[in-house]
Amino acid sequence: MDAGLVVAVVLAVGFAVTNGLHDASNAIATLVATRAASPGQAIVLASVFNLLGPLVIGAAVADTIAGIVSVSASDAIGVIGAGLAAAVAWNLITWRFGIPSSSGNALVGGLVGASLLEGGIHAVNWGGMDGIHPVGVIGTLIALAVSPVLGALGAFLVIVGLRRIAHRATRRWVPPVRSAQWVTSAALAFSHGANDAQKSVGVIAALLLATGHVQTLSAPIWAEVACAVALTAGTALGGWRIIKTVGRRIYRISAIEGLSSQATSAGVILGASLVGGPTSTTQVVASSVVGVGLGRKRLRHVHWLIVREMGLAWLITIPATAVLAAAIYGAEQWLG
Repeated sequence: MDAGLVVAVVLAVGFAVTNGLHDASNAIATLVATRAASPGQAIVLASVFNLLGPLVIGAAVADTIAGIVSVSASDAIGVIGAGLAAAVAWNLITWRFGIPSSSGNALVGGLVGASLLEGGIHAVNWGGMDGIHPVGVIGTLIALAVSPVLGALGAFLVIVGLRRIAHRATRRWVPPVRSAQWVTSAALAFSHGANDAQKSVGVIAALLLATGHVQTLSAPIWAEVACAVALTAGTALGGWRIIKTVGRRIYRISAIEGLSSQATSAGVILGASLVGGPTSTTQVVASSVVGVGLGRKRLRHVHWLIVREMGLAWLITIPATAVLAAAIYGAEQWLG
């Protein structure tokens, strides 16, 4: 296997690890924040279902990501490698400061930036929507933009409904709600693995296709397993910075609120995975937490400064990683 290809594949797996630092942690953020489970228990739960997600659900998301870059086979390794390097760097920077940022946005920005420098606008598959299936950059951005809105709206409706049902609830509701959180956290981890691990799988598939190691965009099983394991490793290595921000700094949630956030987020992400729509677990979960706060009519309890910081990070992620990837690709060409 070519050395450049090996480096690019390692970067793809590394991206999955940094993705885990951000997004996999959110599958268990509210479970830990509401003390329904200990950190160790939550990691085991997320690990099992993160692994199952990409193995059980199809590769629709991987196909969408793999179709973003439209460059020649000879340039694919350099372009994709630069995009991955930029996404990894951005993920590490935002993780270091505990800012929930979208790994999906970072990857899209990185791939687009390097592709534009290599071949101009024709080196990018801009795409759109093919019915309900996202295609190319535009389709991916639509999925990334719509999913947080659905997360916030869904969580708002769920918490309002649950509060009406349980308006006379006593403390006897707490144990069943916390038990239900285990189920919704497992579902969220499963849907996250099905969506986010497939982003790295899609990139590896594109690399293998460009270098002639496979004939279609169907990635080998080792790629799916490696990316799922890497995603889970990211949670154990340092997801607690993001857990603190999502579970406590945006809005200090209770058990029933955590259940609402988890159930809604799992539904949105799983639905997107089935139609091939890349989402950001960070964005969906964080937005659902805001939706819960709005549903409880506790606007003053939502830490809007944190929300603004997150919004700013999401807005600048794509242009920032695009510029960074272009700089990395340019340096590659100059040094080569």
